[in-house]
Amino acid sequence: MRMDDLPMNIFFTSDMHFGHAKIIEYSNRPFKNVNHMNQELIKRWNNRVNPQDVVYHIGDFSMKGVKNTIYWESKLNGKIVHIQGNHDRNNGVKTYIVKCIMHFGGKSIYCEHRPPHHSGDVPHGCDFMICGHVHEKWKFKKIDGYDGPIINVGTDVWNYEPVSVHSLLKYYRKLVNNDADFSARFAKK
Repeated sequence: MRMDDLPMNIFFTSDMHFGHAKIIEYSNRPFKNVNHMNQELIKRWNNRVNPQDVVYHIGDFSMKGVKNTIYWESKLNGKIVHIQGNHDRNNGVKTYIVKCIMHFGGKSIYCEHRPPHHSGDVPHGCDFMICGHVHEKWKFKKIDGYDGPIINVGTDVWNYEPVSVHSLLKYYRKLVNNDADFSARFAKK
């Protein structure tokens, strides 16, 4: 089955930090207060995601306990699949997924909350990696010894809304085609 034939859309995001007032200051988010942030994040999510869609949330969903996580999940469209982040240990996010490899659009995508520091941290054969954790610090980066880009799917660099797998693959192709360094490496494959 081709991606275009799927009955739902697939999205990625990370680092929503629902209920975390200090994240506005830490990540320079453009919200007046935590209530404004929470409501705006919900609105932007639901404007992009339909009830039948799937959203892979790559870590740090919410703060302040199980009841808050259940509450925020109930406000959002789509089926949420959590990949654990460093703030998800005690907040009610129920997942055993810490990292995984997914295949979309003929590409192998490695997913983990924290970005790698060394090429050995990314499994062999993955075309690119998606992560969160770094908030607004960067949208993509390269590391020595790894051919693919590391793409941050954090809400802070995608206009505070989930990014579709189609947009993510388009961004990946743009990086590969517009960067002589990436292009030269991929031409060898």
